[in-house]
Amino acid sequence: MASFKIWALQVITEKGSLKRIRSDHGGEFQNEVMTKFCNEQGIAHQFSAPRTPQMNGVVERKNRTLQEMARAMIHGGNIPVKFWAEAINTACYIINRVYMRKALLKTPYELWKGKDT
Repeated sequence: MASFKIWALQVITEKGSLKRIRSDHGGEFQNEVMTKFCNEQGIAHQFSAPRTPQMNGVVERKNRTLQEMARAMIHGGNIPVKFWAEAINTACYIINRVYMRKALLKTPYELWKGKDT
């Protein structure tokens, strides 16, 4: 199976508004467009130390979960690999609407939108 990369990015919100973005030093996040966007929106953009995926532990685990779910869908459904992006989107949709936050007893979707699924 072909190798695919999902970049490490963590979004931190407070009371439904975006406050901080944490990412690695990948070119997809460390560029003029991203910097301008964050400045315009009042978002703090924090970077982890270069070449240390350990610092992105939560994000790396979430990315691994998404990749494993997508692989399982593609393999289990005998679907061509060209549908990888759709499988990742579906896995993300499922995680956001099914997994519960232990302390709050709400899904990420409910926390983000402030309503029930």
